[in-house]
Order: sequence, then C-alpha cells, then structure tokens
Amino acid sequence: MAKAERGPRERMVFSAAQLIRRDGVHSTGMRQVAVDAAAPRGSLQHYFPGGKTQLVDEAVGWAGRYAARRVARFLAALPEPTPSGLFAEMVRQWTDEYEAAGFAGGCPVAAATVECAESVPSTRTAASAAFTTWTGAVGEALTGMGVPEQRAGALATLMISSLEGAILLARAERDVRALTTVARELGPLLDAAVRQDDPCRGRGRPRRGPAR
Repeated sequence: MAKAERGPRERMVFSAAQLIRRDGVHSTGMRQVAVDAAAPRGSLQHYFPGGKTQLVDEAVGWAGRYAARRVARFLAALPEPTPSGLFAEMVRQWTDEYEAAGFAGGCPVAAATVECAESVPSTRTAASAAFTTWTGAVGEALTGMGVPEQRAGALATLMISSLEGAILLARAERDVRALTTVARELGPLLDAAVRQDDPCRGRGRPRRGPAR
C-alpha cells in the first residue's frame, strides 16, 4: 500500500519504521516522523499519547507483521516451494535493495533492539514479539513444506538469525557477500530437513501456507 493511501496514524507508524531502519531510534525525532508522514504535528500527541516510546513500539510491531506477511509473498513467487527457496527469497529482498539503492537501511526491529533493549522495557518487549511473529510465520511455512514441526521453529530461528547477521555485515562492508553466502550455505541444510516420506514433496505447493 502506498503511503498516500494510508490514514495519518498508519503513515506515521510506517514513516517511523522507515526512519528507524535508516537512522536508528535515537536519531529519529517525532517532528521528523510528522514531516515524513505529511501529518500535522498535533496529530502525534493525538494518536500517540505515550509519546515517542509508543510510536517506536508500534513501528516495531508493524515491522514484525510486515516481515511475517512477506513470507506468503515469497512462497507465492516460487514455482516449487522449498526451504532453501524461501530463504533465498528472504535474502533476495535485501540484496536487491542494497544493489539498487545502497546500504543505508537495515531492519527496524534489530535497530530498536540494539538501542533500547536495556533502557526501554516496552520496546524490548515489542521487538521480542515482532521476532516471534516473524519466526512463527517462517516456521509454519517450513512445516507446510514437510519439515517436522519439532525442527521447524529451530530452523526458522536459524534463518532469521543468519539473515539479520548478514544484513549487519553487508551494511558494514558495503557488500552483499555475507547475504549471498548465508543463502548458499544454509540452503542444503534447510532442504535436508524435509521429511523424505512427506506426501507433498515435489507437488509444487506447500501443504499448508503461513498465516496471513
């Protein structure tokens, strides 16, 4: 959805997430968010009586839900969904951005965690919930592709942890090397987790898609 199609509250949450992923929490000001969202400054207090902390927490929550929803889109883009294919699509989102627009942006959930986990308990809670939402969507997708449920959650955690670390390295190095490396190296491990006797192997669609 384009920014102009959102209401003012949604625009401010979206703008906060985009600014946090680029500049971090501490460097993102409420006035800057209002300007970026084309919203009256007075609307910030109206929609976010808890101030910047509430806005940041909601932006982090939005980012977690966005990442979870993207899982379904990634699966839909694959002619035959596989764990390695899903992870490659997750990585490609970032390599495409960095190769086209540079390395300015990262994950807003990670940025908020680094800056606020110890100093702002509500933001740490919001970040934890965002990662849980994202991990849950990936884990459900893996289960739908034939990965045993007892492994799907662990592999989803591995995928997201590897992706977040590779994003950090890519921004530091100004190179997508780390991203392409984790996709290549984790792919065979992820595919090997699919049950060999799964009735949906090779049918071209997952048995059960992620929650939308």
